[in-house]
Amino acid sequence: MSNKPEFKVIPDISDVNEIDRDLKFFPVENTSPQTLTTDQIASFNRNGYLMPLEAFTEEEISVYRSLFDDVLAQALAEGRDSYSISTAHLAYGEVYDILSNPKIVRYVTDLLGNDVVGWGSHFFCKMPRDGKKVSWHQDASYWPLTPSKTVTVWLAIDDADVENACMRFVPASHHDGHLPYRTSDASENNVLDQTVDDISMYPDPVNVELRAGQLSMHNDLLLHGSNANESDRRRCGLTLRYCAADVMAYMGWNKKGVVVSGTANPSLWPGANRPS
Repeated sequence: MSNKPEFKVIPDISDVNEIDRDLKFFPVENTSPQTLTTDQIASFNRNGYLMPLEAFTEEEISVYRSLFDDVLAQALAEGRDSYSISTAHLAYGEVYDILSNPKIVRYVTDLLGNDVVGWGSHFFCKMPRDGKKVSWHQDASYWPLTPSKTVTVWLAIDDADVENACMRFVPASHHDGHLPYRTSDASENNVLDQTVDDISMYPDPVNVELRAGQLSMHNDLLLHGSNANESDRRRCGLTLRYCAADVMAYMGWNKKGVVVSGTANPSLWPGANRPS
């Protein structure tokens, strides 16, 4: 891997909002999925997520956990925090391999079609008792991408459960497009900087409890968040971001892209068709 380009973990929202983006849910139209079932496709369209899905055995994920332990130790030694390790597929060959892993990619292509770009990889690591929550938000708020035909894979590096602040989804919230949000106050200890306050019109949130090596997938308009980790256990997940190859990426984000299935127009994703 070449040296990792620098991209902001949280981009300047004022810049993102100046882009004319098509932020609506594009239902999956796939009557012959290769890995998922038609019922799972219907569930994704209805609820905006799927979980749990199998990816790696305990032995396999333990190798990646050891990698992350080393990466985290380096980041902390450099004065960064446990949430700062982003665009990791351009810095670590092992993360590139996860992003392009055929088993994971087959799940994604059933939702996005054959031509898919993997453009993001970010370790979200809640240290024991770190006191930080992730308020309700939509990924699409942060991303200079259009149209919003994207999927996030959340791969559990550690076991994730209610005790150590697993992620939580708000079912069906992706159907309402881009929702109003406010800027979070520093006193809220929010990992991010946005909060959608009122979710009373939606079904109760669901806990995304995953065993290490399992994954969930969610749409970029789905409201999600997590509580603070008040346990003595770490909770680390690797988010893998994918989009259909016809999505346009602004603010230089197309430089992150790697074609993981099919092809992509080089005018949209320059260099993305490079071999792994």
